[in-house]
Amino acid sequence: MLAQPKTFPNHEALPAGHDRSGFEIIDPRFKDFILEGSKVTHHWQGAEWSEGAVYLPKTQVVVWSDIPNNRMLQFDPRTNETTIFREPSNFTNGNCTDNEGRLITATHLTHCLSRTEHDGQVTLLVDRYQGNRLNSPNDVVVKSDDSIWFTDPPYGILSDREGETRESEQSGNHVYRFCPDSAELTIVVDTLDRPNGLAFSPDESELYISDTGSPSRMYAFDVNSDGSTLTNKRDFIKVSPGVSDGFRCDTEGNIWTSAADGIQCFSSKGELLGKVRVPETRCANCCFGGPEGDILYIAGDTSLYSVKLAAKGAQYSK
Repeated sequence: MLAQPKTFPNHEALPAGHDRSGFEIIDPRFKDFILEGSKVTHHWQGAEWSEGAVYLPKTQVVVWSDIPNNRMLQFDPRTNETTIFREPSNFTNGNCTDNEGRLITATHLTHCLSRTEHDGQVTLLVDRYQGNRLNSPNDVVVKSDDSIWFTDPPYGILSDREGETRESEQSGNHVYRFCPDSAELTIVVDTLDRPNGLAFSPDESELYISDTGSPSRMYAFDVNSDGSTLTNKRDFIKVSPGVSDGFRCDTEGNIWTSAADGIQCFSSKGELLGKVRVPETRCANCCFGGPEGDILYIAGDTSLYSVKLAAKGAQYSK
């Protein structure tokens, strides 16, 4: 079924200066990512708050979340059609794929991680820590050892707009590691205000986590030799305007992160290289996709965009 626009009538107006799209070069190195003739393409508009973009290689479609409208959308680049992937979605937020190409989803209302099997059946992975309900799992990433790492801030329990208002049953807003084989769930970070997006460096020696609480910034952590714990928390990236919500790494270790003015690209050392501007109030997330992994799909506030780059998502190098 084709997706119908459902942007709320009182949706926030586009701020001044946010009405253009294209590339903004901050550092000459950013030119290396821009293909001749490449431009930002707008595919669909009509979401209230787009999040959790992910490319599914098996079906070659992009799936993303429209959280307040309680639905997941699906864009097919071959037909240029956007259809309903799942509705209701239980206020799904972040998505990724595991090492078998299955969809892993973080969901607010049912405070859980789930896995969509290749036959379409949905498997509940985890929804509690030490017997208590998780807050509202937000974003998720899968490591090469099949472990699933996710953030659990309170955004889905603060109001009914993105879930259901209730008190937290956890001691804080944590980052977790889940082992699908043993079903073991452990806290790996408990020092952030509102952990949000996360991604591993290409060699998985570092984990980057954005905190959209206070102070809003992205932190870097070293992954210990055991592959399951973190040390050496340090400031890494401060996005402006806006905050870093969701982000992805390319094969060279550059970070492509959401911001208020589109997607900002930082080097592996945290240097701002350039921007992919989109005409939205803000952006929440992005993903690499396409058969070669070189198309950046952008979940703008109300819309889905894409741009072909001379860069490839890190997940496509494994």
